[in-house]
Amino acid sequence: MTLVTNVIGGPDAERVLLLVHGYGADERDLGGLVPYLDEGGRFAVVLPRGPLAAPGTPGFAWYDFGADPDATAAGFAAALAELDALLDEQCAALGLPREEAVVGGFSQGGGLALALGLGHSDHARPRAVLAMSPAATVEMVSLDRNAAGTVPVLVQHGTHDPLIPVKRARALARGLQQRRVPVVWREYPMEHNVALESLRDARTWLGQVLDTGERPNETVPDDPFEAVASVATRDWQAEVLDSDVPVIVDFWAPWCTPCRQVSPVIEQMARMRQGSYKFVKVNIDEEPTLAQQYGVQSIPMIGLVRNGRMERSVLGAKPRQQLEAELGLLVIP
Repeated sequence: MTLVTNVIGGPDAERVLLLVHGYGADERDLGGLVPYLDEGGRFAVVLPRGPLAAPGTPGFAWYDFGADPDATAAGFAAALAELDALLDEQCAALGLPREEAVVGGFSQGGGLALALGLGHSDHARPRAVLAMSPAATVEMVSLDRNAAGTVPVLVQHGTHDPLIPVKRARALARGLQQRRVPVVWREYPMEHNVALESLRDARTWLGQVLDTGERPNETVPDDPFEAVASVATRDWQAEVLDSDVPVIVDFWAPWCTPCRQVSPVIEQMARMRQGSYKFVKVNIDEEPTLAQQYGVQSIPMIGLVRNGRMERSVLGAKPRQQLEAELGLLVIP
């Protein structure tokens, strides 16, 4: 398959910059970042379009994601092969060395950029990888041991990202670093997007890597204390049903506006009742089995689980005192 691709850049370009867009966007999406990343015009910027229509959006995707992990993995691998061939083709057409290229991407594109730079390939590795809000795990990257220590990576993520939790992105960065990949981690008070601060940091990092040949490696911070931790199906028995204290469960989804409204209320309750109750949250999109098991038909649904049984549940975003009362808790003034 031939990918629809735009190439921008002047005759003085020194290397290729491949930018891979995220889900629901197109080849023009990351073009607006170029002036911030490349003030000196050193790059020939390659902007490809994902091969799949993204349902519910006017844009495109690189692979489908859903309940079937095997299908997701196959789609990821197919998209990676397309991008690998495209990078080789464009470097040859532009007369620029592939080993001096920089690959970057956002969300789906960020995960693919990591795999392109660090995974198994018969082609030369790029010089560096810029991963913005990457939708990937270390396992998806399928790291090639020969890449360890040779390709520096910058991972950027928003602390308020509702689609890809920052905790997951930190785990990705730590996992790469544990495998001897030189990683710089940066996080910002933003959602699933790019900010001026992140672009400035990316430009500074690119200068450090390309101009001095450094491979900066900084310790990825531990996750801060979470008042309301995310729980998956595999953890449900141990974290909720077998808990020594009653558990308040917030069933939510990233697309749910009332869920975002009630989230700070749940966090406030968690801090006020620390030690007496445990507070967890369940993303029903990621854990449909739990949602079905507990009859979640509308969200947010806040439930009280005691001794392995859900005793009460409350629907909708409500003030703290009302939530406490409807859950049967002693109302704190």
